[in-house]
Amino acid sequence: MPTAVSLFSGCGGSDSGLVATGFDVLMANDIIDYARQVYEANLPTTDYVVGDVSKIAAFPQAELLAGCYPCQGFSQGGKRDPSRKINTLYLEFARALRAIRPKAFIVENVSGMVRANFRHLLDDQFRVFRESGYRVTAEVLNAADYGVAQDRRRIFIVGLRDDLGLDYRFPTPTHGPDRAQPHVTIRDAIGGMPAWPEGEFYAREFHWYYLSRDRRRDWEAQSKTIVANERHMPLHPMSPPLVKHAHNDWRFAFDAPARRFSYREAARLQGFRPGLVFPDTARLEMRYKVVGNAVPPPLFEAVARALPGVWD
Repeated sequence: MPTAVSLFSGCGGSDSGLVATGFDVLMANDIIDYARQVYEANLPTTDYVVGDVSKIAAFPQAELLAGCYPCQGFSQGGKRDPSRKINTLYLEFARALRAIRPKAFIVENVSGMVRANFRHLLDDQFRVFRESGYRVTAEVLNAADYGVAQDRRRIFIVGLRDDLGLDYRFPTPTHGPDRAQPHVTIRDAIGGMPAWPEGEFYAREFHWYYLSRDRRRDWEAQSKTIVANERHMPLHPMSPPLVKHAHNDWRFAFDAPARRFSYREAARLQGFRPGLVFPDTARLEMRYKVVGNAVPPPLFEAVARALPGVWD
């Protein structure tokens, strides 16, 4: 069984994809303790180290290194400041890369990294990884094209060690029109779940900023992007449609019950398996946060499965 080390692992989205591909994840890391609790409740065999990655002095040897370093400085939902320290955590990933020397690595981050004002940081990641001895390629993928009921575009950076003499090819989309399978819909993902799960969704009023755009998709579509902020979670399709009245002014078409997705629904829309365990040790906001920060497992699985068979 090929082995992997995971950094910035969150609650286990990327690593669930690796496990499904057949990897043994030896070590995971994140700074959020509740992410560890969710991870260990569902992937109990991995050694999970909580804390600042810069304080980790040694890493186990593995054939693959995976990482989803924080992206708030690049993202639509974050403060888009290229100078923020959080934007240079790729240097810690590169430190682990040089220490482990795996045959391959996979990085996931928000697609906003390709914007012109962040391009120098993306180029520097390519430079650092190439100088570490890897052939590097990158592509923006949409989770909906790989069996996830969500429109979620993310950049993946994949590297293969120079001595292997191989180049990585990203997986061909599997879901959508004229593809092997149709897109997975919101109904497919959550249609059988309770309509009004008390205590599992953020129930406060819809602020003007929330209603400054259309946050709703129909049952037969894919969800808008699942986010880590409970206030901005997309609307459940049981809610009335939103109608645009003016610039940044959307209103419900008629008076009827409306709510955001619950954190459990959000997990399903991220592609987590049914029955994902959430320890009862954190507030609702933290449950939303770890789900929204996660990588859709089917998407990470597709990227990992496309790696060439170079494992011992």
